[in-house]
Amino acid sequence: MSVTLPEISDERRVRRKRVRTALLKVSDINPVTRQSDFDFSGRSIIPYAHDYRHGDYEDWHTHSCAQLIHTLSGVIRIETRLGLWVVPPSRGVWIPANIPHALHITGDVKARVLFVEPLARADLPVICQVVGVSDLLRELIICALTLPADYLPGSRAEHVYELMLDEIRVMDMLPFHLPEPVSERLKQLCQAVRDAPHETWSIEQAAAKINASGRTLNRHFYQQTGMQFSEWVRRARLLHALTRLAQGEQITRVALDSGYASPGAFSVMFRRVMGMTPSEYFSK
Repeated sequence: MSVTLPEISDERRVRRKRVRTALLKVSDINPVTRQSDFDFSGRSIIPYAHDYRHGDYEDWHTHSCAQLIHTLSGVIRIETRLGLWVVPPSRGVWIPANIPHALHITGDVKARVLFVEPLARADLPVICQVVGVSDLLRELIICALTLPADYLPGSRAEHVYELMLDEIRVMDMLPFHLPEPVSERLKQLCQAVRDAPHETWSIEQAAAKINASGRTLNRHFYQQTGMQFSEWVRRARLLHALTRLAQGEQITRVALDSGYASPGAFSVMFRRVMGMTPSEYFSK
């Protein structure tokens, strides 16, 4: 199966245009609560370790600060008005300040979280994104959990926090985001794909479901998501497979249920995106 990764730059451009609209519609999500604000008077980053059980759920909420969630095991699905982000083990997700979001937990998740003061750096990421967490940043997060809340200028603690901010600035964005279209017809189509990723989902079949031509579907879908419909389907299948594999399900069953012609085709695609086979990745 030939797999082509979507252009990240197109998504970034579309999502930037939609961030303001999404924030203006926050009242459409009921309820949205603001979790406790944090005291950044002594430091610009607050580290936090938290473990989740399979099936845990955090309802819609916001933070007044940015947030980096790094997963050591299990999968976290982040839901926002702009779409879904699926965070596999050893990766992270960056959530800017004041973005309403909900968390869905698959598998037993060990998470390490950084709450970051919005003005800590002027060039921190401004959109939600799944990111690679470098070996250095991972070790810095572990170290930060042992540091005092207050520290002196020029101290080791200050250097650790500043180095973390440097690493956050250069995190690589990964293709684990499913952008959500605006129109109800396309939203329903996307949900149908998520519910049945094993189906063929050719452009002709999908267009027939919404009473449109394939050309019209592709045009509107790209305008609203920054992705071609076929690319969106490929990514939806990958994220579905990641979530299932995190629960310990067999690779062959997951591959077929996710719409791949064979386990071999799935492994080729998985290695292309993740850099290793499914069995190698989930045995780490």
